[in-house]
Amino acid sequence: MTPPCETIRLGKQARDQLIKIKRNTGIENWNVICRWALCVSLREPTPPPVVKASSDDGVEMTWKVFGGESANYFSALLLNSRRHEDKGAASLDDSALIHAHIRRGLGFLASGADTRSIELLVSRWLNAELSLETPTGDATQVR
Repeated sequence: MTPPCETIRLGKQARDQLIKIKRNTGIENWNVICRWALCVSLREPTPPPVVKASSDDGVEMTWKVFGGESANYFSALLLNSRRHEDKGAASLDDSALIHAHIRRGLGFLASGADTRSIELLVSRWLNAELSLETPTGDATQVR
């Protein structure tokens, strides 16, 4: 699958958010945090705001570093999201769209003062209510 961009460049604000998230959660690699940010943003029903952000004093990573072994999945997620977005986001190229999603997702992830571990991050952004099937077929809610 063709990557949406060759290089992801994020500005100083995104870099500061990455530092905060890394410090709070202990997630070691910025590319992993950016993957979470993309997924959090894609989960939202509205398209991300498109803001021309400077990449000065920021972070730069290749698509291969960003996506790793799952790069094709992230490309497919972005492609699938295009099918459900309005005309405003449809006018963006893939590179601008993925940058906008990552920036919005980083803003969401960095906004939580209570996000002090990976577990809290997961429970906050992925609705950690799991439906488990019991041997009798009854569904139980776990939080």
